[in-house]
Amino acid sequence: MRGGEGNGVTRFTKVRIHMEQQETHKRRPHYSGKYPRKFEEKYKEHDPEKYADEIAHVIAKGNTPAGMHIPIMVDEILDVLNIQPGERGFDATLGYGGHTLKMLAALQGRGHLYGGDVDPIESEKTIERIRAKGYGDDLWSFRRMNFCQIDELAAEVGPLDFVLADLGVSSMQIDDPARGFSYKTDGPLDLRLNPEAGESAADSLAAMTQDEIEGMLMENADEPYAAAIAKQIVRDERRAAITTTRALHETIERALKTVHFPKGTTPEEKREAVKKSSARTFQALRIDVNHEYEVLYEFMGKLPDALNPGGRAAILTFHSGEDRIVKKAFQAFYRSGVYSDIAKDVIRPSKEECYRNPRAHSTKLRWAIKA
Repeated sequence: MRGGEGNGVTRFTKVRIHMEQQETHKRRPHYSGKYPRKFEEKYKEHDPEKYADEIAHVIAKGNTPAGMHIPIMVDEILDVLNIQPGERGFDATLGYGGHTLKMLAALQGRGHLYGGDVDPIESEKTIERIRAKGYGDDLWSFRRMNFCQIDELAAEVGPLDFVLADLGVSSMQIDDPARGFSYKTDGPLDLRLNPEAGESAADSLAAMTQDEIEGMLMENADEPYAAAIAKQIVRDERRAAITTTRALHETIERALKTVHFPKGTTPEEKREAVKKSSARTFQALRIDVNHEYEVLYEFMGKLPDALNPGGRAAILTFHSGEDRIVKKAFQAFYRSGVYSDIAKDVIRPSKEECYRNPRAHSTKLRWAIKA
């Protein structure tokens, strides 16, 4: 009898201990259905590096794992920058930190690399990721700054030996519906790289005239249906403010229904045209909201004075407007003798890289060396 009671107490004690352990263990929030639908519930997207096997599988299929960013043209950038141990450099657009980690490895524990970014959300995650790799303040420092403030950094720490500016929007920003960078998932029409400053894309769009919208679409994205889209935006705004990504996409869809496509255009081709116009419209709005051209002009003007003699700069661009600004600035400073050499031809990613990372397709790399 006593032995039976003893076993009963033992079983009860084990159950109680197990329950206490369950209370202290933080479980993931449950979601309805087999797979999480909301971005907040997608735990793998918020910490993708914990799932190495799945990341490798996704990349092998030619896709970018949601929640992370694959650095583009790493080998070409390292070749251009020719980083030497003991040098001082600047990753002007930190993002996910992929390029930074490769540049830190090239320093071999000597010198210093600075990272800058205006995004308060993603930069905090990247800081943790880089610190977890063992890089402390002695080798790497972060600055919450716009890359056009490169003159202020150089005044503080001294001239730089190498600078990288990756002008693309990071995959993490695109994948998060709350940021409003993509029409593919519904969310607030925001599009700010720093959501703590400036006005959202929705507010900016509401304040524009039809002519201003059309001009923005043409200048920032070479949108062929700019007139029809601008007209439809103004018409829809009169009924109700366009405040979500889905609403803007639907407006563009309605606009292209008024366009006379060439005879024989298939329904699939029309749907594809809507997708491309949506992507270009979101690009144009993002450039406008974040003053990207103005910032890039300022950066290109300040870059030479921030470099040491012999200092190298590499810039990744993702559309023709950015590339024109970079190309013309490099050429002008080269002609005046400020740069001793510049890229004569644009460098593009390999076919193999474009397959592994489709987001690399439109990338162009240009470089310059300070005289």
